[in-house]
Amino acid sequence: MPPIYAIGDIHGQKGMLDRALALVTADGGDDAKIVFLGDYTDRGPDSRAVIDTLIAERDAGRDWVFIKGNHDRSFTHFVRHGRQHDPRVTSGINWLNPRLGGTATLASYGIKGVMHFARDHVDGREILEAFEGPDGDIDAEELQQMALAAVPSAHLDFLDALPLWFETDDLLFVHAGLRPGVPIDRQDPEDLIWIREPFLTSEHDFGKLIVHGHTALDYPQHFGNRIDLDGGAGYHRPLIPAVFEGRDCWLLTDKGRAPLIP
Repeated sequence: MPPIYAIGDIHGQKGMLDRALALVTADGGDDAKIVFLGDYTDRGPDSRAVIDTLIAERDAGRDWVFIKGNHDRSFTHFVRHGRQHDPRVTSGINWLNPRLGGTATLASYGIKGVMHFARDHVDGREILEAFEGPDGDIDAEELQQMALAAVPSAHLDFLDALPLWFETDDLLFVHAGLRPGVPIDRQDPEDLIWIREPFLTSEHDFGKLIVHGHTALDYPQHFGNRIDLDGGAGYHRPLIPAVFEGRDCWLLTDKGRAPLIP
């Protein structure tokens, strides 16, 4: 079996994506198979350019697999439906809050301004009171309509159609993780893009090595039954690609392969 490559959460970091792709090409050539683990948008400055790149290379015939992340779904949910929150964000923070990164994503599509928030007095969720743009203040509904006009439908269609996992004989790639003890075809889709516990502390043998992102670390780590490749690009830490031969894993660096072991 030829090697398979993986790239964790990109979070709008186009420059980091370009560097990661160059490292993959240097190791595996132009025809390398790459699995992307989701969260292409939010926090970083170039979400639009990231998605443009992924779509263009897919259309050029690259052997690339794209998995959906929770940030990608939050983005399309706001643009298509005006949804500002996800129930899994128990703090009630708004997707448009810079902490989650929606402001940066919209800015990459030319919608630049200041978000003004308040707390709902009933459920405590953060709500958008007004978006202060160059032409004055608008409300959340008007902002959603502006986003719908600015974001290409091809970007929304691309993100909406992404699968939630991909597997080989030895590996199972997913954005967030799995609920231990539940077969993949019976997993809750919400868990696949959101789960942390009990997945992160589980020593369960999933049968295959789980390769995921979602939970940002200072550096990718191997935990024996899983590998977390989210090295924190959304927080301006490097985006480090990996290569797998069977269950063996190496990180790709400027000096070549570096083994990643438990």
